[in-house]
Amino acid sequence: MAEPPTAPTPASSLRDVAALAGVSVGTVSNVLNHPTKVSAQTAERVFAAIQQLGFVRNEAARQLRQGHSRSVGLIVLDIRNPFFTDVAQGVEDEVTARSRSVLLANCAEDAARESAYLDLFEEQRVDGLLISPVGDVLDRLDRLRARGMAVILVDRLASTASYSSVSVDDVRGGRLAMEHLLAIGRRRVTFVGASTEIEQVRDRLAGAYEAVAQVPDATLEHREITGMNVAPALVEGERIVALPPAERPDAVFAANDLIAMGMLQAFTLGGVRVPDDVALIGYDDIDYAASAAIPLSSIRQPSREMGRRAAALLMSEIEAGGRGERQHIVFEPELVARASTLG
Repeated sequence: MAEPPTAPTPASSLRDVAALAGVSVGTVSNVLNHPTKVSAQTAERVFAAIQQLGFVRNEAARQLRQGHSRSVGLIVLDIRNPFFTDVAQGVEDEVTARSRSVLLANCAEDAARESAYLDLFEEQRVDGLLISPVGDVLDRLDRLRARGMAVILVDRLASTASYSSVSVDDVRGGRLAMEHLLAIGRRRVTFVGASTEIEQVRDRLAGAYEAVAQVPDATLEHREITGMNVAPALVEGERIVALPPAERPDAVFAANDLIAMGMLQAFTLGGVRVPDDVALIGYDDIDYAASAAIPLSSIRQPSREMGRRAAALLMSEIEAGGRGERQHIVFEPELVARASTLG
């Protein structure tokens, strides 16, 4: 008959180590944190007790007692978008090089989730916060700053001098995308994106309208979808396919590459030719854009470098104790034209 599983051993404490080694709890603490204060013989007994008990010290609790965690929080708009995965890699590159860790949170375009993560990071006493906000959270961030937390905005230009930020000129990006579509002769353009409450969507659409205003016979409509990812884009693409050919747009500007890929799938399955019938351009130039069934034209953002620069700003602010000059780093977007618009 098989033996019943052994019950898990409760975690040992400093007090358990001290009792086994025959020393005080303070002596165990000194061995772990200030070894030069303890004789070699005493330290040897303490380490032997640690090994025998399998003791692992609670580093998180120790850091919280000291008032910091040696970690930073990163809240992204939607981790399903590889753009934010690249941003997170850039953040991690910089932060781990400074002997800190990154706690990643995905708010999934949900303001309630964003608020919950802000609560969590405040409770965890992270040393700093990098955030790509869903909406207007400056009042909440002001309270975190007042408690001593460094905060940097990512993929969002700060509207106040109180915060440093790293972003891309999305108005210019939207203008580049639309100018490209107009330059290849397209005149009935549809912009597909989530609500303009998301600042990046609002800015990209504003840039597109600026470009359309320069061409008298061009039109631009905004089809709003429920999220910045493939599934709602596929549904909206099917609606466009179902229109009579004379009523379809001759070009689609997708607010990001995931939306563009959903549209591309709908068009391909529905027999709408890209780019012959409908030219298609996305935004972000994620890795998958170039390898799509029809390589996708896109507006490139230097995502990993944005993450690295944002983390460097955050570390500088942490090291300066929240003081120092605020900086606003704005990267220039770049048009990358491929087969989805050029054929």
